[in-house]
Amino acid sequence: MTVTRFAPSPTGYIHIGNLRTALFNWLIARKAGGTFILRLDDTDPLRSKEEYVDGIKEDLDWLGLTWDRVERQSERLDRYAEAADALRAAGRLYEAFETPTELDLKRKKQLNMGRPPVYDRAALGLDEAEKARLRAERGGGAWRFKLDQARIEWADGILGHISIDAASVSDPVLIRGDGQVLYTLASVVDDTDMGVTHVVRGSDHVTNTATQIQIMAALGHGHPDFAHHSLLTGPQGEALSKRLGTLSLRDLRAAGIEPMALLSLMARLGSSDPVELRGSLDELVEGFDVTRFGAAPTKFDEEDLRPLTARVLAARPYEAMADDIRAAGVPDDMAPAFWAAIHDNVRTRADLAGWWALFRDGRDALAGAEDPAFVKTALGLLPAHPYGPESWDLWTDAVKDATGRKGKALFMPLRKAVTGQARGPEMARVLPLLQKPISG
Repeated sequence: MTVTRFAPSPTGYIHIGNLRTALFNWLIARKAGGTFILRLDDTDPLRSKEEYVDGIKEDLDWLGLTWDRVERQSERLDRYAEAADALRAAGRLYEAFETPTELDLKRKKQLNMGRPPVYDRAALGLDEAEKARLRAERGGGAWRFKLDQARIEWADGILGHISIDAASVSDPVLIRGDGQVLYTLASVVDDTDMGVTHVVRGSDHVTNTATQIQIMAALGHGHPDFAHHSLLTGPQGEALSKRLGTLSLRDLRAAGIEPMALLSLMARLGSSDPVELRGSLDELVEGFDVTRFGAAPTKFDEEDLRPLTARVLAARPYEAMADDIRAAGVPDDMAPAFWAAIHDNVRTRADLAGWWALFRDGRDALAGAEDPAFVKTALGLLPAHPYGPESWDLWTDAVKDATGRKGKALFMPLRKAVTGQARGPEMARVLPLLQKPISG
């Protein structure tokens, strides 16, 4: 069975980059009829917070990315300890005592000598007496995995054949000096224990993947199929920052972006297929193929979500919008006609209240009129209120006969006079919705 996972750290809210990883793994699982695990990488007790756990679940639920089960790394510490003991017994885990300052000095020295800043394995030369002395002086050391300095190769689902020389990579720290288990070990144990078959994540994890493949092998396991998607940039190719609020899913939701607009964009962005608005999650699943994505950095522009959101809303039937329309204050007996009139002119759900306010309260037709004399003449030819479906045609015919205007010169000033906008809903639908006579 295909098993995938999304493994966020509950140290903040999901941002647009996280979503790409979550969506790809969810789509792979659903297309194969497999299992999608939400795994909370919460081994950092100081930074992990329940409010972020709740926020992650809320964001995924908003998008419809349902999970089959939830796992928490904080409940699996015994398994990580067992794996660490197994690696120690195999001679693949060793204790190192360098301080951050000492490591930084080593890196700078290597760079100055034109060498890659790879950990020099000095800790392997310590005898037991030296280790005891350092523990007494500094406390427990960090535990590093001893890489087999050979080439690590795999067939990546997006990047193709990958080959990394392990000698060019520092032995990774798996357990910090304070005992905290780090991602590199915890993820390996979880992926093997949980039978994860496919892992899709950002290309910034390629080196992590190489070391994790060796750790899995040292623990007697094969590895999942890996695929590393490109990283997102801004519209001009600039780096995206996780800290920009506009990139968090909760802020996009607050801005009125519709889930299917966001998912439709992210399911194709960076692939060889054009972005197409999908009507359902099932359509997204059917059309997804991770091998069609490229390795080049992918430009993301939040503005691309706005026309897609408008198209999502325009396609919604009245029944799907009834609660929102009611919340905007529209009386139930007018709500279907209201939605029929404006559905092609709603950018976000927040626009509903503005349209209803216009229909309910009206506006001064002469305020801001580009041709006040013409509008004043037109106002004198208005049919009686309440207006019916034929009122717009009767009015424009009368104004045309009285002024000789036609076409855009006739219709545009009248539309602006009534709605304040140069374009919008069909005016024959608008007039019957006006709760007060047009005045100026």
